[in-house]
Amino acid sequence: MYVAVKGGEQAIARSLELLAEARRGNPAVPELELAQIREQLRLGVARVMQEGSLYDEELAALAIRQAAGDMLEAIFLLRAYRTTLPRFGYTLPLDTTAMRVRRRVSGTFKDIPGGQVLGPTYDYTQRLLDFDASAPANVAAADAPLPPNMPRVLDLLDAEALIERFEPGDDPEPIDLTREPVTFPADRATRLQNLSRGDEGFLLGMAYSTQRGYAESHPFAGEIRMGEVDVVVCPEELGFAIEIGSITLTECQMINQFHGGNGVPPQFTRGYGLTMGEGERKAMSMALVDRALRCDELAEPNYAPAQNQEFVLSHSDSVEASGFVQHLKLPHYVDFQAELSLLRTLAAQHVSDARNPSGEQGEVGSVGPDAALSQEPDPTPTLPCEQGKEPSEALRT
Repeated sequence: MYVAVKGGEQAIARSLELLAEARRGNPAVPELELAQIREQLRLGVARVMQEGSLYDEELAALAIRQAAGDMLEAIFLLRAYRTTLPRFGYTLPLDTTAMRVRRRVSGTFKDIPGGQVLGPTYDYTQRLLDFDASAPANVAAADAPLPPNMPRVLDLLDAEALIERFEPGDDPEPIDLTREPVTFPADRATRLQNLSRGDEGFLLGMAYSTQRGYAESHPFAGEIRMGEVDVVVCPEELGFAIEIGSITLTECQMINQFHGGNGVPPQFTRGYGLTMGEGERKAMSMALVDRALRCDELAEPNYAPAQNQEFVLSHSDSVEASGFVQHLKLPHYVDFQAELSLLRTLAAQHVSDARNPSGEQGEVGSVGPDAALSQEPDPTPTLPCEQGKEPSEALRT
C-alpha cells in the first residue's frame, strides 16, 4: 500500500487548496448533506462499507463526499479510518436464516415457501433515463406481512440429499485478515473473508470469466436474499447474549452441477456470497468465484484464472491494486536514468555492429561520423539527479 507522496511543501499545500476547491464546486450550489448521500446514494454507500470493511453509513457517506464520488478513494479513506478504531470484542455468528427479508428471489423454483419477494430492484426497469425520478406519492402496502423466518430454498434439495451438506461448526476458526496476511493455500473461510471485501469490478470480471468457459461453470441462482439481521454479542463477564443492533446484508447461494469425485457421490455443490448492505451483484459474483476456487477440493481441472486462489486473492483488493498502479506517478528518476544509459549503450552497439558486419571488434563510439551522430543523443532534459544532487535527494523532490 503506497500512501506517502513527498514534494515541495508549498506546492503540496497549493495542490490541497485546489483539491478542496474542486471538491466543493460552485459555492452558489448548496453543499451535499450526509443524509442526502446516505439516503439517495445508498448503493454507493453500501459498496464503500463492504470494501472499506466498516459498517457505518454516516462515515461511508462522509468518505464519498470527501472523495468527490470516487468510490476507490472513499474506500481507501474508510479503510484507513478503520485501522484507528479499537476492537472491543467479537459478535456471535450472524444468523441469516432469521433475516427480516426485504427481497428474496430464486432462479431454481418458481413456488418457494414464503414466496418470491421482488423488493426494490432495477431488474424490471427499462434502463432509460428518467427525467422525473421523484418518489411515488403513495406506496401500496403488502396484503399480508412476510413471515418472520423464511426457510432457505436450498433446504428443499438438502432434504433429498441432492446437494452437499455442511454441518454447523465444521469450519475452522477463521483468521482475521485485517490483522494477519493471507497465506497460501488459504482455507475457504479465509477466501470468503477476502472476497467479501474484494473489489466488485474485479470479482464481476472473474465471475464472468467462469461463465464464458474459464472454469466451465454455469450455475443456478438458488437463492438471493436481502434484509436486516440482528447483531448479537455475548460478553464473557455476563455469560448471556445481548442484541446490540441490526445490519443490512445480501446473501447469495449458487447451485452448481457436480459429477462426483474424491469419494463424493454425484450431487449439487454450493457457491456462497455475502455482502454488507444492498450488494446483489457483488454477492452473486462472490458466489461464482467461491465455487470456482473450490476446484482442488472437488478434484476438478484447475486451469482458469478464477480457479487460481493466489491470482484471485492477491489482486482482488482495490486499495492495494490502486496504490500499486498509482505509485508509478512517484519519481523514478534514478531508475529511469539507469535504463536510459543502458539503452544508449545498446543503441550505440547496434550501430557499431551494423557498420562492421565482418564482426571485427571496434571501440564503441568510433565507427564513423554518421554513427557518432547517432550515438550522440539529443540534449536530454535537465533532471534533478543531474543538477549536482544525490539520487536519494532527487527522489525526494
